[in-house]
Amino acid sequence: MRVQRVVLNSRPGIHGVPVAENFRTEEANLPDKLNKGQVKVRTLYLSVDPYMVDPRVVDGHLSYFLGAVGTTGLTSLLAIKEQGHITAGSNQTLVVSGAAGACGSLAGQIGRLEGCSKVVGICGTNEKCSILVSELGFDAAINYKKGNVAEQLRKACPSGVDVYFDNVGGVISDTVIRQMNKNSHVILCGQISQYNNDMLHPPPLLPEVESILKTKNITRDRFLLFDYKDKFESGVLQLSQWFKEGKIKVKETVINGLENMGAILKKISRAVLIKCHSIQILEGKGPCGRGGKSMKTENWVTNTNEETKHQGMLGK
Repeated sequence: MRVQRVVLNSRPGIHGVPVAENFRTEEANLPDKLNKGQVKVRTLYLSVDPYMVDPRVVDGHLSYFLGAVGTTGLTSLLAIKEQGHITAGSNQTLVVSGAAGACGSLAGQIGRLEGCSKVVGICGTNEKCSILVSELGFDAAINYKKGNVAEQLRKACPSGVDVYFDNVGGVISDTVIRQMNKNSHVILCGQISQYNNDMLHPPPLLPEVESILKTKNITRDRFLLFDYKDKFESGVLQLSQWFKEGKIKVKETVINGLENMGAILKKISRAVLIKCHSIQILEGKGPCGRGGKSMKTENWVTNTNEETKHQGMLGK
């Protein structure tokens, strides 16, 4: 059987940014007969993020299992619930960096549902800011590329910041931490501004920022999704319920064709795309519950007995 696959062609280097040329698409042969311990899997979607179940759970939106109702959604939900220490009615303000990304856009909505009275997002374009406020229920959004972020943050959060969902690290996070209240909480989900740098993760903070954490008794703990495996099932059900009830909205970028994986990864690294990112492998609706249109291309993956180890993540 002939299949199409994407392989690593080169590495971007220690300080490099991924580009499409780091990958190449090629064809390969798979045996028609399976050996003991092997399974043959048809790939419908691949998730591509800087980072499963009955189709009825997501009303047939299969790609949501890679994002809003999958690992991404669980990261947002469990990080908020387990490390945000949100109490309904306590007038807490939540700030989310990387707010137009897959985790950030969900974290803001979930924070609202959990009881935050104000939700403010930080992102990199006016278009993203508009979507956060007009479509996803954020109270305000700050374009960190325009104007003074500290001043905009003080205006949006006059009572200070109680919960910070940190997706980016770096200068933006230093700015937010400087405006956090006593006994507040930083959810350390990701450090995307530092991912292409050759340093420890999470990167060390400036001495001044470390001092603020200690003086104000601010918690700042890494969120490791797989520390909460016992909550995955209930989390997926909660996310799917909110989705069906219209309480969370999903913005999704779907790119057709396995050969485009490298190009979309490049766009993600430059923060060009908005929200969850998936690659659709098969044309049509597939065999999993939303119709039976025939496929022009079939891509298969053989899974051997090799164990895949999922490491606890710094945000996905």
